[in-house]
Amino acid sequence: MNDSSWGAPPRAGLWGPTDQGTSPGYGWEVPPSSAGPAHEVAEAAQTRPMPTVPHAGGEPGDAAGRDRGAARPGGPLFRDEREQRPGPGQPAGQPPTPPGPGPESAGSAPGNGGGQGTKKKSAGRDLRAAIGVGVGLGVIIVASLFIYKPVFIGVIAVAVVVGLWELTSRLAERKDIRVPLVPLAVGGVAMVVAGYVRGAQGAWVAVSLTALAVLVWRMTEPPDNYLRDVTAGVFAAFYVPFLATFVALILAADDGPWRVLTFLLLTVVSDTGAYAVGWRFGKHPLAPRISPGKTREGLLGAVAFAMVVGALCMQYLIEDGVWWQGLLLGLAVAVSATLGDLGESMIKRDLGIKDMGKLLPGHGGIMDRLDSLLPTAPVVWLLLVIFVGGG
Repeated sequence: MNDSSWGAPPRAGLWGPTDQGTSPGYGWEVPPSSAGPAHEVAEAAQTRPMPTVPHAGGEPGDAAGRDRGAARPGGPLFRDEREQRPGPGQPAGQPPTPPGPGPESAGSAPGNGGGQGTKKKSAGRDLRAAIGVGVGLGVIIVASLFIYKPVFIGVIAVAVVVGLWELTSRLAERKDIRVPLVPLAVGGVAMVVAGYVRGAQGAWVAVSLTALAVLVWRMTEPPDNYLRDVTAGVFAAFYVPFLATFVALILAADDGPWRVLTFLLLTVVSDTGAYAVGWRFGKHPLAPRISPGKTREGLLGAVAFAMVVGALCMQYLIEDGVWWQGLLLGLAVAVSATLGDLGESMIKRDLGIKDMGKLLPGHGGIMDRLDSLLPTAPVVWLLLVIFVGGG
């Protein structure tokens, strides 16, 4: 999920004013104006680096701040944030004067509070492209899921390899962390296949051998930053392919396709509920320093939507399932999906990027779609085993 997917874009100045403007050409700069709200600006390239903002009180060109590489609080980092810019004749560092009624506010919609201009809420992404790509992916997933199980295992393997490529590429670009992709990709596919064929035991053996392969592969290069690179490689092995292996474990049950469909529906519905409720009613930020676009109202929407759909799925799709089990399953999915989304937001903020890639128009990269699915898979697998058995 994108950072803006849970509510309206946050108010200007969420990260505080800064004495440095954004660089021209990035697409984030908002021209100062006292006549009304700032107009939307063109979106930046999805994997374009964010501007680095020095520490408050730090000297310009400070080596510690320059070498760290990640953008810091002090200015707008993401498309769903806006920077406060002083108006004409206003001292720098002071919050801008709220705009009064003007030509833009005269044509505002009725019922907006005394005729003052209000900015129309933006969805934060290209909804038309996002819906089209989402529908296309859904057709591929459902077709492979119910026609022939091994084909769906192939879909999981492809998603794992592409996700690893995106993650390792961003680590190399932004942090100069050289994670060996070949052993990760081969080991990731082996984890998914082993989990489907041999169960959890096979998955553990595969992930252990993958970690060992990363350590050995990196030995072919100079020892500088060896510990840093292999640590990131082991993290990537657990974060992407190992968590994805739980989808294969869910599929291995006799009614595996219906279980996987329940898992996918709950995660998508949780995201949709958070987006719809947060965009319409979101006012209170959930984690402003991690993902400013997400709101507490959006979280409540995710929980409500997921619990309702969970009750329906457990009652009608899962053999021996009971509706109240679906309520608990939906609650757990909403929480795990939210934590997964925030977790990847932390990674992207540390890297100073908006999206992990730009492979999927309106969505970002594959990892931007897997952020909620990956941590949710083991939760769904465990609860289904507890409720109705391993199948």
